[in-house]
Amino acid sequence: MSQVLYDEVPSLDLADFLSGDPQRKQRFVEELGRAYQNIGFVAIKNHGLSDALTNQLYTTIKKFFALPDEVKMKYHLAHLAGQRGYTPKGKEHAKGRNTGDLKEFYHVGQEVEGNDPIRSQYPDNVWPTEIPEMEEVCVTAYKTLEKAGKHMLQAIALYLGLDEFYFEDKVRNGNSILRPIHYYPIENPDSVPADAVRAAEHGDINLITLLMGASADGLQVLRRDGQWIPITALPEQVVVNVGDMLARHTNDYLKSTIHRVVNPPREKMNTSRFSIPFFMHPRSEMDLTVLPSCVDASHPKKYDDITAGDFLNQRLAEIGLKK
Repeated sequence: MSQVLYDEVPSLDLADFLSGDPQRKQRFVEELGRAYQNIGFVAIKNHGLSDALTNQLYTTIKKFFALPDEVKMKYHLAHLAGQRGYTPKGKEHAKGRNTGDLKEFYHVGQEVEGNDPIRSQYPDNVWPTEIPEMEEVCVTAYKTLEKAGKHMLQAIALYLGLDEFYFEDKVRNGNSILRPIHYYPIENPDSVPADAVRAAEHGDINLITLLMGASADGLQVLRRDGQWIPITALPEQVVVNVGDMLARHTNDYLKSTIHRVVNPPREKMNTSRFSIPFFMHPRSEMDLTVLPSCVDASHPKKYDDITAGDFLNQRLAEIGLKK
């Protein structure tokens, strides 16, 4: 197919996929696939997150990040390698870099349903006693975004010529993460390393990422011609991008595109930016072996066989969260 250089992220309506109208559904699948083959990002509306829930979530996480650092550190559990709870400022860095990103974040993981033995693989979530409402609002947002993510994976499966529910058992009680992020104010820009940025250029580890609209500009995606373009989404949209696991599984047929969060102008470095991505992961046993349908004479197999769990552990070490 022809390569397209997008000037902005394509916008789609998830209601088209769920409409029950075969033509609307097929059009959604084709437009999604075209975008994922070229730029790896789309913005979707009708994803299930209400304005009320979104506002409540942002209000709640802003209250947490406003707590004194010594209080937040009560919820930093170093032995969990950042899987749950609080990760302090500058701890994480992009793959291939040593300078920490100018951010702090909180991880909320899967609340396993039923008697699934995978429960033993996941640590319990950690909830700050200072913000009692945080558990309910974060778990509700997690489940809402997970449901939207499953619909997106159904569309992806159809585009790949797979059964619509190919991913269903692979993401049931998957190792997904809701990550409220605070890109904290820098009062003196000269006090941080010259190469420090809010989030250095990187690809996401997981299958897909669903990103709620951030509170300030700064997110950029690297187009295939080497030009950085801004990611702008309307307030009612969620940005959904391909992660490295899905790119690997499809032999890069679907693109995990490098992106970053740049610093604001120097005079605005003393302002906060909040962002809440949902990283959709499969179960650790998912086989990420390249799909046979994505290999041919022109596209030889690029990746060794690996499970999602082993791939995740490799990457957590590379970005400084796991030794």
